Amino acid sequence: MAVMVLTMNAWIVRGLLLGALVVALRVALGFAMANWPTHGVWFRLLCLVVLLGAVVAWGALDGRRDREAHPDPERGSDLTIRWLQAGALGGIGSSVVCWLLDFLPGFDLGDNGLLFESTACSAFFLLLIFVPGLAGIGIGRMLAGRKSDDVEKARAQSAPVGA
Repeated sequence: MAVMVLTMNAWIVRGLLLGALVVALRVALGFAMANWPTHGVWFRLLCLVVLLGAVVAWGALDGRRDREAHPDPERGSDLTIRWLQAGALGGIGSSVVCWLLDFLPGFDLGDNGLLFESTACSAFFLLLIFVPGLAGIGIGRMLAGRKSDDVEKARAQSAPVGA
């Protein structure tokens, strides 16, 4: 039961925090586009890089922790479902929040309708959380696997011959 609660909390935390990051980036992008419309390409690129960097870094941390907990590659945790759930929560939640924020004066988030925000926009952000998260998991597992291989080689070289 405790494992179920921990894994449930893990995807909820990831989904809420990454969804909040998406909302913050969309609000900042809306503000920047309203004040400096000729630099929109650079602002969009910056927001994309910030989001992808945060997701890949968190995924790499997850992958590293999992490989250290389960050195055998066949026995690792299933992080795919955790990140899919986090992507769904982050994508759908951030889209609905941005749709609601767009009604407030001073927020220029594109005047998208609820249907667009709840379908296309949600799916886009779901994929922007899920796919880089899995890439980060792979990177983290690979780096942790290399570290453990180096430690094993150093132990084998320093071990006495007769032992």
